[in-house]
Amino acid sequence: MNTDLSFWHLVLTAGPVVKLVMLLLVLTSVISWMIIYSKSRQLSRATKEATAFENEFWSGADANQMYQQLRSSEHVLTGMEHVFERGFSEFARLVKQTNDADTVVEGSYRAMKIALSRETDMVEQHLSFLATVGSTAPYVGLFGTVWGIMNSFTALSEVQQATLAMVAPGIAEALIATAIGLFAAIPAVVAYNRLSNKSDRLLNRYDNFMEEFAAVLQRQVLRRSNQAVR
Repeated sequence: MNTDLSFWHLVLTAGPVVKLVMLLLVLTSVISWMIIYSKSRQLSRATKEATAFENEFWSGADANQMYQQLRSSEHVLTGMEHVFERGFSEFARLVKQTNDADTVVEGSYRAMKIALSRETDMVEQHLSFLATVGSTAPYVGLFGTVWGIMNSFTALSEVQQATLAMVAPGIAEALIATAIGLFAAIPAVVAYNRLSNKSDRLLNRYDNFMEEFAAVLQRQVLRRSNQAVR
C-alpha cells in the first residue's frame, strides 16, 4: 500500500489542532512580510529625506526661510523636518517674549525632544511584532508538532501491530508545523535585526541634528542679546 506523503496531502489530512496551528503561522508570516516591506520602504524614504534636508540646511540656507517653506507646504512634516519645524517654531515664539538665552534654548530643545519622541514611535512601530514572531513562532510550531505526534501514538495504541506506514504520515504532518514555524520565524528575526539597525542609525541622525540645531539657536540668541546690549 503506497502512502501519499506529499506536502499538501499531509496538510489537508492533518488534525484540526495542527491545521489551526499551521493557519496561524501562515497568517503570521504574511503579516510579517507586509510589515517588512512597509518598514523597509518607510526607513529608506526617511533616510533619503533626512539626507536631503541636512544637505540643504548645512549648505548655508536661511533657517527662517526654510521654516516658512515647511509651514506653507501641504504635506505632513515627518522626520528631521518635523524636529526642525517644532524647534524653530518654539524659538520664534520665545524670542518675542524674553531675552533670556537659557529660557529660549531650553524651550526650543523641549519642543524638539517631543517631536523626536513622536518620530521614534513612528520609526519603531510594528518592529516589536517581528521580534515577537521571531521568538514565539518556533514554539507555536513545536506545539503543533507535539500535538500531532501525541495523536499519532494515541492512534497506534488502538491497533495490534504498528508499521512504519502507519506511523510515518502522522509524524510527517506533525513535523510540518515546526517547519512552518521556522519559515515564519527566520525572516522575522533577520528583518528585525536589519530594520532595528537602520532605525537606530536614523534616530541617531535625528538626535545629532537636534543637538546641533540647539547649539545654532543658542548662538543666535546670544547674538541677539549682544546686539540689544549695544
